[in-house]
Amino acid sequence: MNKSATSQPLHHDRLALAGRILKIVMSVGISAGLIIWLFHKVNIHQVESIIRQGVDYRYIIAMMLITMLSHIIRGIRWGIQLRAAGIPRIPVVAESVSIFGAYALNLVFPFLGEAWRCVYISKRENCKLSTVVGTDLGDRASDGIMILLLVFLTMFVARSSIDKFLDKYPLGESIDRITTDGVMWISIAVIIALLIVGDHLFRNTKFVQGINLSIRRMWDGFRVLFHMKGTGMYIVLTFGIWICYYLEAYVCFFAFPFTRELVTGDGYWLGLVPGLVVFVFGSCSMGVPSNGGLGPWNIAVMFALSLFGIKESDGAAYSIVCWSFQTIMLIACGIFSAFYIMLSNRKLKQNDIKG
Repeated sequence: MNKSATSQPLHHDRLALAGRILKIVMSVGISAGLIIWLFHKVNIHQVESIIRQGVDYRYIIAMMLITMLSHIIRGIRWGIQLRAAGIPRIPVVAESVSIFGAYALNLVFPFLGEAWRCVYISKRENCKLSTVVGTDLGDRASDGIMILLLVFLTMFVARSSIDKFLDKYPLGESIDRITTDGVMWISIAVIIALLIVGDHLFRNTKFVQGINLSIRRMWDGFRVLFHMKGTGMYIVLTFGIWICYYLEAYVCFFAFPFTRELVTGDGYWLGLVPGLVVFVFGSCSMGVPSNGGLGPWNIAVMFALSLFGIKESDGAAYSIVCWSFQTIMLIACGIFSAFYIMLSNRKLKQNDIKG
């Protein structure tokens, strides 16, 4: 046997393992670093006092139920895509379980849940994994479009808050300077052109072929939205998901005395505008690899609240309570998913024995 032939797969496996370890270390490091910065920035004793005495947990429980509802709606929406891709109809409970389990696993490691739910559906329905992956990529692409729409909506309805951010903070000034600089847009155009040329010149290499395959899968999973049955319902469910996400942030305003003032105060449209800003900042932060958004989400929410005069300690209390109880709900849904899958597999084995 050729030693070089056997060593290549071993070398590839080692590189893959090193890549996974690096991703885990990076995500944990980002979460840990930002949490340390958060606790260094705020008065932790004041935050603890707010959590113990200043929270109306009825609204926190309502937020948890809305979180669960958003995942159920997401599961039903994904089911529409799966059927359009030729996968048989799946019970609503199984659709929901695929999302419950995915979000629970994302707490352990970013994007682990996305891989798991694709494998779960592929094995459950005995279908090609690449087909399921394509629908998952399309599912996330439609979410990306929603985030962009929400960012533009926020810039329109919350212009004064965005201007405050751009004027008050160095980061905002840098963003404003970069986005209004024509050199940046020319550079982006040049980079895109170089990528297109590079793709054409190196199209026969495995690396480029792998990238092109991933892009095609994403496009196939997204393209199915335009010719599948139930496109209208898909759009309705998409808005339902993101309305739930928005309500998670908005409902929690009523749980704290300092954010409740944003609902009753003048000029805030009953707190709808601050809720939108907090929601959009938090949503954008989820692009940072971390364990369930821990760290990036907390700081983004604190930052958004500070635009409306909320103190750092108050903002920290809001973000910690909301994130913690949302995580409790995700863990509970994940445990439910594990029991559901275990019982389903046991029932399937019993049916095979009887058959």
